[in-house]
Amino acid sequence: MKVEDFNYNLPEELIAQTPLKDRSSSRLLVCDRKTGELEHKHFYDIVDMLDSNDVLVLNDTKVLPSRIYGKKVDTNANIELLLLRDFGDYYEALAKPARRLHVGSVIDFNNLFKAEVVEKLDDGIVHVKFIYEGIFLELLEKLGEIPLPPYIHEKLKDKDRYQTVYAKNVGSSAAPTAGLHFTEDILNTLKNKGVTICYVTLTIGLGTFRPVIVDNVEEHNMHSEAYRMSQEVADILNEAKKSGKRIVSVGTTSTRTLESIYSKYGEFKAVSEDTNIFIYPGYKFKAIDALITNFHLPKSTLVMLVSAFSSRDIIMNAYNEAIKEKYRFFSFGDAMFLK
Repeated sequence: MKVEDFNYNLPEELIAQTPLKDRSSSRLLVCDRKTGELEHKHFYDIVDMLDSNDVLVLNDTKVLPSRIYGKKVDTNANIELLLLRDFGDYYEALAKPARRLHVGSVIDFNNLFKAEVVEKLDDGIVHVKFIYEGIFLELLEKLGEIPLPPYIHEKLKDKDRYQTVYAKNVGSSAAPTAGLHFTEDILNTLKNKGVTICYVTLTIGLGTFRPVIVDNVEEHNMHSEAYRMSQEVADILNEAKKSGKRIVSVGTTSTRTLESIYSKYGEFKAVSEDTNIFIYPGYKFKAIDALITNFHLPKSTLVMLVSAFSSRDIIMNAYNEAIKEKYRFFSFGDAMFLK
C-alpha cells in the first residue's frame, strides 16, 4: 500500500489559522462510513445525532506550555527547548540549536529555573533535568508558550483556545483537536439526553506531526505515546459492549487508546502504558463504532486511520467534497462525523 494513495491537493487558504469565535459553530461533514453518503451540518447539530444509546469517549489531556527560551550559562547562547515527554527524573526535549549543547550544559530560563543536559541523542533530542524551587508546572505556565502545529503561522491570542473545555491532565505537545469543537453547553445537553460521557488520557507527542517519509505504508515506524484508562471507564465501556451501545470516539487519540486496549486484552481494562499502534486500511476495528474527527494532513498516519475506519475511496471523496465546499482544515478547522 502506497503512502501516495493518501495524498490530496489542499488549497493553502483552507488551512485554518485561527479558531472560530464560537467553538461549536464550525461545520460538520457527516459521512456514512459504509455508503459514503454525505450531509453538511454544523457541529452544534451533534446533539441531534447522539442519544442514550451512545457512549462518548474524549481525551482529557491538556497541552503543556512546553516551548521555552533560555540562555546557555557558560556562553549566553540562546537556546530553545520544546518539551516532549516527562519521564519523572528527566524530560525529553527537542533543542534548537542542539549543536551548542553537550552533556553537562546548563541553560538558564529567565532566572525562574535551570535545565541541565543529562543525555544527548540524535535529531536534536536531549534529556534534561530541571533545577527549580516551588512547583515546576506553575513556573512553566509563567514562561512557556503553547506549541502550535507547524502549519499555523498566526499567533494565538487566547491560549485556552488550543485546549479543550475539559482538558485536565497536563503533558501533551498538541491538543486533541476533534475535542476543540465541544462547549460546556453541548456536553450538558448530551448528558441531559442520556448520553454517557467518559474520559481517557493519551499524551500527544510531536510524532503526530512528523511526516511519513517511506513510500510504502507498511514500512512506517509509528511513534509511541503514553495513555491510561481508569477502572470506572473500563467498566462503562465493557457494559456498553455487552448491551450493544454505540461507542463514539472523539478524535484519533481517543481511538488509538481504545483500540490499543481492546486489541491487546480483548476487553477494556484499567491500564497505564504506551502504545505505538498503527491503524491503516486492513485494520479491523474492535473498540469503536463511530468517530468524530477533524480533517487531517495529506499522507499522514491520521488520514490513514480514518480511511481504515471507512475506506480510502469514501474518505478521499469526502475530503474532496469538503475542499469544494471550502471547509476549514486541520487543528482549528471543521470536523467530520463518521457514523
